[in-house]
Amino acid sequence: MTAVAALQSFRPAPQVSVPPSELLALAKSRTTDDRQRLLLGVAALCDATPTGTEVSPVLTEIFMTLARQAEHDIRKSLAESLAGADWAPLALVNMLALDEIEIARPIIASSPLLRDQDLLRILVEATIEHQIEVARRPALSGRVADAIIDAAEPATMTALASNRTAEISETGLHRLIEQSRRVAALRAPLTRHPRLNETLARELYSLVGVALRQAIGERFRVDDAALSNAIDGAVSSLRDPVPVTTLSEREEMERRLIDKLQSAGQLRAGFLIRAIREKRLSLFEHGLAALGGFTIAQVRAAVMRPTPEALFLACTAVGIDRAVFSAILEDIRKLTRGSPGEAQGSSWTAMTLSPSAAAKAFRDMTG
Repeated sequence: MTAVAALQSFRPAPQVSVPPSELLALAKSRTTDDRQRLLLGVAALCDATPTGTEVSPVLTEIFMTLARQAEHDIRKSLAESLAGADWAPLALVNMLALDEIEIARPIIASSPLLRDQDLLRILVEATIEHQIEVARRPALSGRVADAIIDAAEPATMTALASNRTAEISETGLHRLIEQSRRVAALRAPLTRHPRLNETLARELYSLVGVALRQAIGERFRVDDAALSNAIDGAVSSLRDPVPVTTLSEREEMERRLIDKLQSAGQLRAGFLIRAIREKRLSLFEHGLAALGGFTIAQVRAAVMRPTPEALFLACTAVGIDRAVFSAILEDIRKLTRGSPGEAQGSSWTAMTLSPSAAAKAFRDMTG
């Protein structure tokens, strides 16, 4: 009996009864016999768990141990087996949802245990491929859909627009139509969206090509005069073009995204690291200010200082490790053409402060 087969069956007739106290020891063993005994014991525990009740902490820890030690193919098979399970340990489901995308995909798509806060965490901490899978998830809530639109990532928004079961509000659709001014890939799925109404269709009409205009006209039976008016409006806007997203509008979008993540308890140091990796310095600055309780002026002053001590203190205050800060500093300097500088006598590498002490020192340094 293979490990994969045992994990996929989960409800065999009880054959071997293994005392729960021995299961953790078996989980740490590498021998074939111990692994077989462990899987039979796990199956027996699963069989004894009534439907709708929480799995025991012992079983949860066993699953976590197995998953951490398992190879890629075993974790993938485990994810496929647990994708539809309503009894699986939530910690294990969340761990698999943040694993490599091939492993995470079935969990993100189907697990009934993932709640909005779990999906928001994936949007913040995982790769763009994970974010796209979240956007494709059936019956996605309006709260998560709004977070996707707030982030304004083209590929993720396009996946959301193609998700016909997602709970996108009329306001959300309007925002997607506005985004379609710069993201052409949004236009076709929005044209076919079941929640598109006549008012929104008129907004979208001026942005799409001939074929999609015809589809809109047929679907909503808009008369020729109304279509002509829409065309005239589009032509007028081309004569006097307006920037799609001004700097202040982008800043406001970023601030709202940070506020939403913070209010949901999803704003963490990992989000700041990802923002810098994606070359989104302003988003990093707003996130650092909110997470540390600093002002945006203090953070931006730290970024532009001649030495990196102040920025190091701010990052330490929000839990960014010293080793990670080195990489962040290098990336920020690429975005700012060298700021913060590295003046002679710079001493951040010698600083060893707790997060609370670093926060106080940062405020003292930045006034």
